[in-house]
Amino acid sequence: YACGTGAFHPQCAYIQLGHNPEELEFMFHTVESGRGKCPFSPREPFTARLTDGELYAGTSVDFMGANAAIFRTSIQGSGQHYIRTEAYDHNWLNGEKPHCHFVGSFSIPDTHSPDDDKVYFFFKERAVEAGQWDKRVYSRVARVCKNDVGGKRSLINRWTTFLKARLVCSVPGPSGVDTQFDELEDIFVLETKDPQNPTIYGVFTTSSSIFRGSAVCMYSMASIRAAFNGPFAHKEGPDYRWVEYKGRIPYPRPGTCPSETYDPLHKSTKDFPDEVVSFMRQHQLMWEPVLPLGHRPILTRVNVPYMLQKVVVDRVDAEDGPYDVLHLGTDDGKVVKAVSVIKDNWDTEEIILEELTVFQQQLYVSSDLGLVQLGLQRCELYGADCAECCLARDPYCSWDGQTCSRYFPSSKRRARRQDIKYGDPWSQCPITEDDSDSVEAKLVYGVEGNSTFLECAPRSLQAQIRWTVQHTETHQQTLSQIHERTNTSVSLSLLLVENRAHISEHITNSI
Repeated sequence: YACGTGAFHPQCAYIQLGHNPEELEFMFHTVESGRGKCPFSPREPFTARLTDGELYAGTSVDFMGANAAIFRTSIQGSGQHYIRTEAYDHNWLNGEKPHCHFVGSFSIPDTHSPDDDKVYFFFKERAVEAGQWDKRVYSRVARVCKNDVGGKRSLINRWTTFLKARLVCSVPGPSGVDTQFDELEDIFVLETKDPQNPTIYGVFTTSSSIFRGSAVCMYSMASIRAAFNGPFAHKEGPDYRWVEYKGRIPYPRPGTCPSETYDPLHKSTKDFPDEVVSFMRQHQLMWEPVLPLGHRPILTRVNVPYMLQKVVVDRVDAEDGPYDVLHLGTDDGKVVKAVSVIKDNWDTEEIILEELTVFQQQLYVSSDLGLVQLGLQRCELYGADCAECCLARDPYCSWDGQTCSRYFPSSKRRARRQDIKYGDPWSQCPITEDDSDSVEAKLVYGVEGNSTFLECAPRSLQAQIRWTVQHTETHQQTLSQIHERTNTSVSLSLLLVENRAHISEHITNSI
């Protein structure tokens, strides 16, 4: 089942995939409206989760992206009712700019009973509790019961179990002032042996105008459930401030899934008492936030030239136990591989293992004949020698100790060998006693009285031509400078093409 924006006309369709050995079958069936399943614009963020024949989607449902909602629609004739959040109610989902930004959704069971299965949504929105004129953004986790079918007299075709809580990722500071990473960018649910208790990883960025930074926080399902089982938030007083609700909470507790096993009187959400449904209409927000494990991020990146955007986590068994390796995507095309290590005193250490540039820029050349894609750097053409790499004077390339490869800035001063200004390998490349082995040697046979062409392809256009001829053993010319020896090895063929007749007798005599 696939959905697409369809040029601002969202559509969905069933796609039949066959595995015929002769050819791959790919057929569309039953194209239908995608409204409430995906957004109108490909620039609008959304999330969707297909589970038990039902599509749970968090998306905008209008052309401008201002009307955000969480939907459930049946796509396989399961008979479940179409249901959604209340429209244009900022207490449910705040559609004011900055618009509600959906990040992820996951189906996570709460108990061994399927009646308690819930779908969790992660998103960020303008914080209603921050005040009317405050455009602060908060990250949220929300949940709905899978067996929610809406109310009977109120909240018809609307969620009666929708609750949301703030997701906090902050660094504790002096005097209780925390550095907040408010804006959720990505979420990853790491499954464990217990399907009811996966580990949640979130990537957050800061909305501060003072500094740029991003962080990774880790959450347990126990802390998320604790927030939903805690007090509700409530607006009261002459200025309608948000406070903790301390009044009587109706039974069954709002947000609880109906269960024929545990509560025969409330087999369905349509059986909920009117006071429960009325309470849910006004109390979607929980008072207590969800705090990360350790009450601080496991990784922060501040004052670096990139922001973390995506996360994938792999649990690896090492000699001293399992570790969660973070693979983090950045906004400038890098992948940062990191691990957070817990010490014996429960302090944590951030270890950045690698920073990889996975996407290289390309040069496109077009003509009437077609389009050609070229890489901006081809460092391998300069050979496998330090001097040859430096002589090329290519800003894209440098000697990494083993080969001529793509240059990346490094804090280590001598980690890479490169000299664009002067092209002087003498100052860049180390010389050892057996350094002559780094120059390619060829054995050429000649016939006395004839000329022999000595072929040697130049590695780069920057190498200068220089000849050294050994006439006799007593007048042997030694090459003590690396740039002379390298120039000979990379430039000989060009000189021979132009001056073959002039030097052939010297070469013949030497041979």
